[in-house]
Amino acid sequence: MTHTTDSNQPDASEGSPVTTAPKKKLIEVSLPLEAINAEASREKSIRHGHPSTLHLYWARRPLAAARAVLFAQLVDDPSSRPDEFPTVEAQDAERARLHALLEKLVVWENSNDEALLRQAREEIRKSNNGDLPAVLDPFAGGGAIPLEAQRLGLEAHASDLNPLAVLINKALIEIPPKFRDRAPVFPKAAGTRNAWQFAEGMAEDVRAYGEWMRDEAQRRIGDLYPKVVAPGGTEHTVIAWIWARTVRSPNPANPIEVPLVKSWWLSKKKGKEAWVYASVVNGSVQYEVRHDPHGPQGDADGTVGRKGGFAVGDGTPMSLNYIREEGRAGRMGAQLIAVVAETPRSRLYVSASPLQSEAATVARPENVPDGKIGYYPRDIKTQTYGMTEWADLFTNRQLVALTTLSDLVAEARERVLRDAVVAGLMPGPSLEDGGTGAEAYADAVATYLALGVSRTTDYSSNLCSWHNTGEKMRNVFGRQAIPMAWDYTESNPFSSSSGNFLGQVEWVAKALAKSPHSGTGIATQADAAARQYSGFVISTDPPYYDNIGYSDLSDFFYVWLRRTLGTIQPRAVATLQTPKMEELVANPYRHDGKSGAERFFIDGFNAVFAKVREGANSSVPLTVYYAYKQQDASGEGTSSTGWHTLLGGLIEAGWEITATWPMRSEMSSRMMSQAKNALASSIVLACRPRPLDAPATTRRAFVATLKQELPVALRTLMQGAIAPVDLAQAAIGPGISVFSRYSRVREADGSDMTVRDALLLVNATLDEVIGEQESDFDSDTRFAVKWYRQYGWGQENSGIADQLARSSDTSIGALERGGIFEAKGGKARLLPPVQLEGAWDAAADERVSVWEATVRLAAVMAKDGADKVAELLPSVQTRVNLDAVKELGFLLFHEAEKKKDTKDAILFNGLVSAWGDVNEQAREYASTPRSSQQEFDFDEDED
Repeated sequence: MTHTTDSNQPDASEGSPVTTAPKKKLIEVSLPLEAINAEASREKSIRHGHPSTLHLYWARRPLAAARAVLFAQLVDDPSSRPDEFPTVEAQDAERARLHALLEKLVVWENSNDEALLRQAREEIRKSNNGDLPAVLDPFAGGGAIPLEAQRLGLEAHASDLNPLAVLINKALIEIPPKFRDRAPVFPKAAGTRNAWQFAEGMAEDVRAYGEWMRDEAQRRIGDLYPKVVAPGGTEHTVIAWIWARTVRSPNPANPIEVPLVKSWWLSKKKGKEAWVYASVVNGSVQYEVRHDPHGPQGDADGTVGRKGGFAVGDGTPMSLNYIREEGRAGRMGAQLIAVVAETPRSRLYVSASPLQSEAATVARPENVPDGKIGYYPRDIKTQTYGMTEWADLFTNRQLVALTTLSDLVAEARERVLRDAVVAGLMPGPSLEDGGTGAEAYADAVATYLALGVSRTTDYSSNLCSWHNTGEKMRNVFGRQAIPMAWDYTESNPFSSSSGNFLGQVEWVAKALAKSPHSGTGIATQADAAARQYSGFVISTDPPYYDNIGYSDLSDFFYVWLRRTLGTIQPRAVATLQTPKMEELVANPYRHDGKSGAERFFIDGFNAVFAKVREGANSSVPLTVYYAYKQQDASGEGTSSTGWHTLLGGLIEAGWEITATWPMRSEMSSRMMSQAKNALASSIVLACRPRPLDAPATTRRAFVATLKQELPVALRTLMQGAIAPVDLAQAAIGPGISVFSRYSRVREADGSDMTVRDALLLVNATLDEVIGEQESDFDSDTRFAVKWYRQYGWGQENSGIADQLARSSDTSIGALERGGIFEAKGGKARLLPPVQLEGAWDAAADERVSVWEATVRLAAVMAKDGADKVAELLPSVQTRVNLDAVKELGFLLFHEAEKKKDTKDAILFNGLVSAWGDVNEQAREYASTPRSSQQEFDFDEDED
């Protein structure tokens, strides 16, 4: 990726300013990143009422991150208002106030705190001439960004090429405000409460009419789901039927139907073990559920794996190619191998019976959704086995249930319409025609019911499986792919367990009830390269290169939504399947291989962001999310094609990148699985239009400017609340900002510098800045850093230690007295953290170095937590500068990363990440009178 070349551009002289600094927004200067990331990570464990549970979509951004980014994107940084905040101290104080507001704003429990949201809106108004700007996400996807714009009281616009995404966004931001504060129309439901706020009334109607649908479907097809009789003679409702696909054995002497089973275990819970025993009787396989803990182990647990399978009974081997050929020839069958039923306290596993098997033997309905599965073999595996139509991914009984529920949505709509008129709503235009009366309300409720049916398909497919440790259903989309399932699970839509229809409706209703209280929303289907951007503030999460085949995966749901909503929202589901060719994804199966896909993506991406630059609100920066993957990190310390494509595309489209912020949504248990940037699941970039007359420069001038500006920016970041693990990504912002302000950067041979090379220079400068800190440390610490860099915690010759100590102006004896080093028997080593985690009184210590304080505090943090560290800080401050401790923590994390020492990296990242909280706790500790405690003070920048 290169800059746009323009030979007529003037060269920038070394040291001369290139651009006039724009009025900066908070996101371009400072964010309370740890608070945002903590809430973004916590969202993963929040389910009921979370908007993501309305309907599945891929790679949604956490709401906390989207809310924080929008607020910081729209609110001025105090440094850009010198008339109000003339001094650095005043700016710091105001920035701290805004950070405190943001830290409250991102908490999930505060999502609909109207007083807090009003405060946020006022801050946005103050920074935008009294207005609340309109926000657009042209790649709206699952709708996190438009939803949070609406929550902040902004006019939210969501557009996407994918009709599934558009329907989700309509349900999130467009429909609820139209029917705000209305009571439900279902008979007698309105009288159950005195008042209905926001979308609560509509959510209640969704539940009520969903229950009617469930009851009516059960009346029509309930006989297809018989109860099971337990060995003791009691009857139980079935939760799930466990099936195994079968192919005929290639052994002509024993041509049995071989079950393809990944695991025979049904439950591995201690004391509740259950598994299937298979045996060949009279030329066919019989199945028996057994309940002892001594079930199949190793190769005996299952009959098929990644390399092929074998036949039950005689062990005849079968290659995967043979199994695939049988599937493509239409000779793959299925046998019921076990039944799972519900009891008041546990699961009940019962052997399959002819009655249960025969109940599923129904004719395939005629009006199933049409459509071939898209060719995307990396993520969709079913075509390899002959399952090429979307309807092939469902059993006949599942198709009967889903078509019944789909048809009942239209019938429910008619009931809603009738009840709405009785409740006093005027008929009026349809929802698609902008109505808000009875017709539109009936369309709206039907839309949410259709989403409930669509959610059900994820749990009613022959690709679902059984979780034998959790004793529950696994839905199709456990990840963003459609994998093959050998032994599959068929759920009971009329049970009360996972996968039942009413449960899916309840997820939809809870998400609807929690929708934002204010703001309007508009969702439209549009190609990002063709739509207009005039006047909008843009915040977007574009498709990540080749990571997800959105449209191909979306058709799984869309074909059912189209069938269900064809007469209710005909324009929203007008296409037979989701659009493919225009989709901005580097799909090598669609665009003439890898190179063709890369060119398609780059050209499309550049075209979109060039058009955004022409029309978007110029007073506010553009924000762009990049879905960073851990495997993006390369051995050279930069990242892969997708990341370079994003940066290069923005720069070529005329944008200057002014900030980059790592936004995490992974739990801390996943820390450091890779050496660099392991926690970043998204990177948010803030971008400004580069002036059309921006000059060109040389590599030499670029490096000089980089070394002049980047150290100051990095030190500011390190003094703030950023974690060491995030520093490298955050450093890209000020570094690539220098690179992107030029129209081109010329190499010595006259070629344009690439983004990859620019990032390497940024990383090299980061190494220099961090390394320069060494000279400010005490002699013991300088020695320890050098030793750690070369030998870690390992032993080395004492003679080498003596030479290194002398060159660092210390001695082995002094290092031993300082409690950080030992030398005996001709060998020497640094004492590892595990030997420094015990009790320690810094005030009474004979010799304390910054090294000892940092390693001891990090070890104590890992062992005993932040409270114990805070308790130690008052005495530590009497011996060493706490700023130096934090700086050394950054340096040691950086060194551990380079050594690929995960354990050390986690250790030092943990200390520095918690530095602000630890300081605050230490202040509280210091304010409590203690006879032995000295008074101390913390600098403001230690917050």
